[in-house]
Amino acid sequence: MNAAQRLVEANAVARLRDRDPSLFTDKVDARQTVQQRLGWTDLAEKAEGRLPLLRGLAQAMSAEGCEDIVLLGMGGSSLAPLVLSRVIGSAEGFPRLHVLDTTSPLQIRHFLGVLDPEKTFFVVASKSGTTIEPLSLYAIFHAWMEQAIGRVRASKRFLVITDQGTPLDALRQKDMLRTTLSAPHTVGGRYSALTMFGLAPAVFVGVDVDTYLSRARAMEKACHGDGATSPGAALAAWIADAFEAGRDKLTVACSPQLASFALWVEQLVAESTGKDGKGVVPIPEDSPLDSGGYGSDRAVFVLRFETDRELAAWAERTRETHPVHEIAISSAVEIGAEFVRWKHAVALLGHLMGVNPFDEPNVTEAKAATTALLERGGEVPRAYADVHGAWITAVGALSPPSNQHAPTLAGALRQLIETLRAGDYFALLAYLPEDEGRLGPLREALRRVSRDRGIASCLELGPRYLHSTGQLHKGGPDSGAFLLVTTRDRADLEIPRKPYTLATLHRAQAEGDLITLARYGRRVLRVDLPNAEPDSLRMLGMALGDAAEG
Repeated sequence: MNAAQRLVEANAVARLRDRDPSLFTDKVDARQTVQQRLGWTDLAEKAEGRLPLLRGLAQAMSAEGCEDIVLLGMGGSSLAPLVLSRVIGSAEGFPRLHVLDTTSPLQIRHFLGVLDPEKTFFVVASKSGTTIEPLSLYAIFHAWMEQAIGRVRASKRFLVITDQGTPLDALRQKDMLRTTLSAPHTVGGRYSALTMFGLAPAVFVGVDVDTYLSRARAMEKACHGDGATSPGAALAAWIADAFEAGRDKLTVACSPQLASFALWVEQLVAESTGKDGKGVVPIPEDSPLDSGGYGSDRAVFVLRFETDRELAAWAERTRETHPVHEIAISSAVEIGAEFVRWKHAVALLGHLMGVNPFDEPNVTEAKAATTALLERGGEVPRAYADVHGAWITAVGALSPPSNQHAPTLAGALRQLIETLRAGDYFALLAYLPEDEGRLGPLREALRRVSRDRGIASCLELGPRYLHSTGQLHKGGPDSGAFLLVTTRDRADLEIPRKPYTLATLHRAQAEGDLITLARYGRRVLRVDLPNAEPDSLRMLGMALGDAAEG
């Protein structure tokens, strides 16, 4: 029986619509927890009632001279706004939206240098109200604004999006920030695109939310309809059938303007399915037209504009050898409907795979390791070699080489790459600014790894991936080989009222994940570069490409 038939037999579409927790667990004591995470199924229908408040707020901000809005968030609180900012962008006459989901001092210092405090507003977004990244950035930017325009004016430039009664909500009251936009506690972060976390930024930058929501409502209605025709069920069944045939690398290829959507899909799929030793591995394809041949572990999802004939032709060629699920949209505003399609699909996929798609049991482990390093210090695995300032560390299932010869960087990387076997994937975990001048050489090197080794590869920015694929890395299958890249730049910023700096936090997050991956026995090589200058990263990219050739 194929996956579509199993969904129909289980009456899964109707049970999801009715928020039946037994669809996801047989354990009676676990059903209440699942029930509390199913509040997203009718968000598109209810969203219109939130628009008057948001439009009034947007008008007030515009009247006060707002030209830039900076969203400080992480994971589910930031990825939907990131997609909106890159796929749709700001309407004429509306503020620009910048999403900061990083602790990179280089990136934060850049924004401190280009933003005008007289024309900038901030949105601090955290569902739990305890997320360390946005809280740290809030402390930095609030102090910067206070120094520039005074405490009272500065506080009115900050809005909060969080659940009711969280520590962030309490901080908003204490610091007399402008307002709190409350999100429903029954919606998990990665399912929150149509809550205040995604709606508020959309309204603030002038997205045509009437059309955006009408498309989302139509998709929601279709996903709640007949089980045999639900778009969400069709996508779930396609992924599940591919997974059961050994095609667990879900490759996501998009038209260039839609490319950021793959980052949102990546978190949704990885956190929802990557647990209990299994998982679908999402692979954002950053350059599909330049990609080489795929292995037999690939299934390919394509999201393109109807006018993107090049990607359509690529999808047709790919369909000759691999399963392809292709969606063509007519305009960027239809991305709201795709949020809805994928949320329903991944929830139903969890049912088909026998995993609870609404928990993330391993995400807290790297956070705990980071906290331990910040508060108490601790033993971090030591480098076994210094190659022209690049410190090399092997942990987990990867041991330092037994020979005593001075290694080259390519040689050290080759040791990791030589562990790759059919069905594995290679993840480069980069604690770097989101700057293509720096990341470009690494992306090209990863394409060489994929072509030369026939292995799926991906570039993951830290700490963003800790709230995304990090769950899959620890809780999913032991099929990943990880290259963790850190740098020792001197750029830094004080975090007000904290005993550690932003650079210390950034490094602790990388080292906390290093410790956690090692504890799970994963294959991990760390390369700690002296700096994040483009020359250093070109050197690393060349060495990685050379290592891939064998």
